[in-house]
Amino acid sequence: MSASGGSLRVAMELIIILAVVAVLTLVVVGGLFVGRSKGGTATLPPETKAPTPSSTPTEDAIDPAKTPAIETPEPDEDIDPYPGGPNLLTEDEPDVVVVDEPMSLVQRFRQQLTRASSALGSNLRGIFSSGLTEEAWEELEESLIAADVGVDATLELVEGLRARVKEQGITDGAGALALLKEVLRLELGTADRTMARRPEGTTVWLFTGVNGTGKTTSIGKLAKRHVDAGEKVVLAAADTFRAAASEQLEIWGERSGARVIRQDEGADPAAVAFDGWKAATAANADLLMIDTAGRLQNKKELMAELTKVKKVVVREAEHLDEVLLVIDATTGQNGLSQAKAFTEAVEVTGVVLTKLDGTAKGGIVIAIQRALGLPVKLVGLGEGIEDLAEFDPDAFIDALFAEVVQDVELEDFDAELAELVADQQDDQQGDGTA
Repeated sequence: MSASGGSLRVAMELIIILAVVAVLTLVVVGGLFVGRSKGGTATLPPETKAPTPSSTPTEDAIDPAKTPAIETPEPDEDIDPYPGGPNLLTEDEPDVVVVDEPMSLVQRFRQQLTRASSALGSNLRGIFSSGLTEEAWEELEESLIAADVGVDATLELVEGLRARVKEQGITDGAGALALLKEVLRLELGTADRTMARRPEGTTVWLFTGVNGTGKTTSIGKLAKRHVDAGEKVVLAAADTFRAAASEQLEIWGERSGARVIRQDEGADPAAVAFDGWKAATAANADLLMIDTAGRLQNKKELMAELTKVKKVVVREAEHLDEVLLVIDATTGQNGLSQAKAFTEAVEVTGVVLTKLDGTAKGGIVIAIQRALGLPVKLVGLGEGIEDLAEFDPDAFIDALFAEVVQDVELEDFDAELAELVADQQDDQQGDGTA
């Protein structure tokens, strides 16, 4: 009885303890629920705000002795404050492509004739520095002869120049050189330098000259120019005397788009010229250019062969529109003797003066026209295909005198100079020298 009563008492105590724990738990949970239902929130400790950059400390908080001085850097002038432009919101402008304008013929002459202008120009510049003395006139003669103007032509030019300087009352070297410039300009400006063309049918140009003058190359450059202009061009390789001459012309034909008519080496040149004319007319070509052998002027049999080529072409084509003699400007007065011999064989109508950019003796232009009455129609100014240009006497004279004298006004004098030049040409024709 006593044992069962003790067990009952222990059980009652456990029940009471559990009941107390349960009541306490309900009280705590109920309190939390009631607090949330009334909108209460757990109170968090206030956050500590960091001072903003705009916060200004009070004067009491600043210790001048402990605060280092702040140095303001000076602006760098080399730094662009607005990279890309001051208005970065605008649309980018398209890149502007700058295209260099092609040089004018005068500019090209002055650029390419550096040696010729510097040689003659540097001499002329100092000739009359001490006045119009006898020594200065003799030095002028020497300079013109050294520039391949020729002895006879130089003596005539200087003699006429001295007389007109005296008539005009010119007393300084600048005036004398300006007068010389105008005399040469008028003398070169009288010739007809146009390349003859037929209004209908095939135009025929015959090229001749010694080996090494650039004859075949000049033909090739002309062919390229005329093909690019929309013309139909035929080349006749009548230079059967020189080895590989036909192959060279054929290469130029491929480059230019011109058709080349050729035969085997050693063939009759007149027959090749005949075939070239027939092919050109059958194709309704605009231009036929005939290349001939590099005949030396002292070989009479070759000159006779050249005469035969001309006769065959004239018989078929009625006439030759141009007979162009190609001369290397670096040969100087030897080129003048070549011109005389070829003129006797085929009646040359004009001159192609090559390598003018590579010589210090540009006076050969004056000598050829003055002694023979032959106009220089084309000049070679370099290796490029565009460097074969029509000869412009004004540009040529400007290049020779570029560093010497400026243009001057010669009142009531141009007419007298033109009359003098005309009289000299009439005298040449009367003597049979032109």
